[in-house]
Amino acid sequence: MAKNIMIQGTMSNAGKSLLAAGLCRIFKQDGYRVAPFKSQNMALNSFITRDGGEMGRAQVVQAEAAGIQPDVRMNPILLKPTTDIGSQVIVNGRVQGNMGAMEYSFRKKEYLPTVLEAYRSLAAEYDIIVIEGAGSPAEINLRKDDIVNMGLAKLVDAPVLLVGDIDRGGVFAQLYGTISLLEPEERRRVKGTIINKFRGDRSILEPGLNTLEELCGVPVVGVVPYTHVDIDDEDSLSERLDRPTTRKLIDIAVIRLPYISNFTDFGPFERYGNVSLRYVDHVKDLHQPDMIILPGTKSTMADLLWLRQCGLESAVQKAAASGALVFGVCGGFQMLGRKISDPQQVEAAGIAEMRGMGLLEMDTIFHPEKVQTQTKGVFEGIDGLLAGLNGKQYEGYEIHMGRSEEKLPALVGTGNVYGSYIHGIFDAPEICNAILKAICRQRGIDFSLLETLDSREYKNRQYDLLADVVRSSLDMDYIYRVLNREV
Repeated sequence: MAKNIMIQGTMSNAGKSLLAAGLCRIFKQDGYRVAPFKSQNMALNSFITRDGGEMGRAQVVQAEAAGIQPDVRMNPILLKPTTDIGSQVIVNGRVQGNMGAMEYSFRKKEYLPTVLEAYRSLAAEYDIIVIEGAGSPAEINLRKDDIVNMGLAKLVDAPVLLVGDIDRGGVFAQLYGTISLLEPEERRRVKGTIINKFRGDRSILEPGLNTLEELCGVPVVGVVPYTHVDIDDEDSLSERLDRPTTRKLIDIAVIRLPYISNFTDFGPFERYGNVSLRYVDHVKDLHQPDMIILPGTKSTMADLLWLRQCGLESAVQKAAASGALVFGVCGGFQMLGRKISDPQQVEAAGIAEMRGMGLLEMDTIFHPEKVQTQTKGVFEGIDGLLAGLNGKQYEGYEIHMGRSEEKLPALVGTGNVYGSYIHGIFDAPEICNAILKAICRQRGIDFSLLETLDSREYKNRQYDLLADVVRSSLDMDYIYRVLNREV
């Protein structure tokens, strides 16, 4: 069976996912077969595997860092929030239905055998399993039925490294307080602490690090600097949604819907030196972009209502009328049609039917069975602004409850308004290039000014950069001793 090590955090967004990805890359570089694992993930960013299973995007990133294909066993339970108190529950890549928080709390013990089976099958195939926890292990109200933090660590006998986020402040209290709230047996599993997202001179931290080690009884394994790597983030806590972006030669605005999902679809546009990709949730911030993207969403109807109420729907319609390129993906695509119906309350939004934005000749009806499949092909029959996509190969995945038409083409639209159900539709460089070339022609701009990059080589460089930072910041000799149960 594989050796294992678990990364837990003092809170959500402490940096567990990226540190786990960094360790996956390091172990791969060191010649090991390594796989990631997270028993339960709550995120709206998901992915469809080759066999049609749905899993969290964070474990996809970690699998890529490890140089292996994503597999639903790496994330056997995925919770996709549909309301403030409920989620769609996905087990082994398949939808089990919508559950309120209390119902899931009562039922999650049923899924524990599935979690352990997934872990053990991975452990039989790989040398090292890097396990990621969720939230904090010090949520004492959740300890009894925990299957993702210390509860899982006990079941698979995993040593733990605890990560704190110094960028938010109070990192010493985070780490000491978390360890203090653990049960004695749980504390013994913690083999070290990590301070993440540090900016400044480490020597200033030294007195605090020494005191922290005395208080917690375990070493500080490393101080990881605030690292700027362009790697897909797990969910809408992502800093890229909040960071200010200066408008560049070509300007793209993504509407930041309340239940935005799979915003990683648009990362390829960020790999052009003179293209700005901004996330907008107020009319006053929209301005006059060259392209507006309506992204995927876990709650199409609720988000369309929000779009209507805040005035962004009208702003998008005006931009489309003025000739700006408007592109909808998945839920955003559905919004562009004439009508959306949910007779069986699949989305649980309390809305049976509503008009769409009326920019595409299409109606959508929600069904209980989710479409989840990988897809690829060649664009054909496209006219209007994006006619240059004809003959280009696309590849991606579909994941949606709504059905818009039978035998819907990969790309629907004409003029300057288009939509698709395909996540990852922009990943192929020739597709991004064709879209940006069309905008450049419309604007009278030389495409060569956009400064393009090789996306596959770029992504690999980012994983290697992450691994370099993590390796140089952590005591890897000590981490290997933890793996070998020498401490």
